[in-house]
Amino acid sequence: MSDTSTGGTGEWELEYRSTRTPRIAVVVAVVVVALHVLVGVLLRVSDTGVTFRLSDQIGFALIGVVIGAAILTFTRPRIRAGERGVEIRNLVGEKTFDWDVVEGIWYPDKGRWARLELPAYENVPVMAIQASDGQLAVDAMERFREIHARHRADAPT
Repeated sequence: MSDTSTGGTGEWELEYRSTRTPRIAVVVAVVVVALHVLVGVLLRVSDTGVTFRLSDQIGFALIGVVIGAAILTFTRPRIRAGERGVEIRNLVGEKTFDWDVVEGIWYPDKGRWARLELPAYENVPVMAIQASDGQLAVDAMERFREIHARHRADAPT
């Protein structure tokens, strides 16, 4: 199953990840790391009056690696829905919600990603379902709503 699939496997009926943002994040991370390595290599090529050592070159390259790794966190967002409930993973952390607390999913006005609606007007961003994915995001929202309707109907009142 591909990560962008709206079909389910195992315990999850829906597993969805954005397609566009992770691709962009990987390209940007590679460019940032490559530029830092290149600049690190070129630090000692010309005489600027400052003495750069090998440790400076390595440090500059490692800074690029750290920044690249931070950029790659944009590949993490995912939503899963199934019998257990809804599992949301954003840039940092992962949280599972039981169906009895999930009231729905929606896009805010001018929003970039969906939000999971909870009781008392609380919500959780769902960075996996992004407006920039177009029809794939619409399909994921529809599939989520089908699963939500079925599991909310099965939930004890």
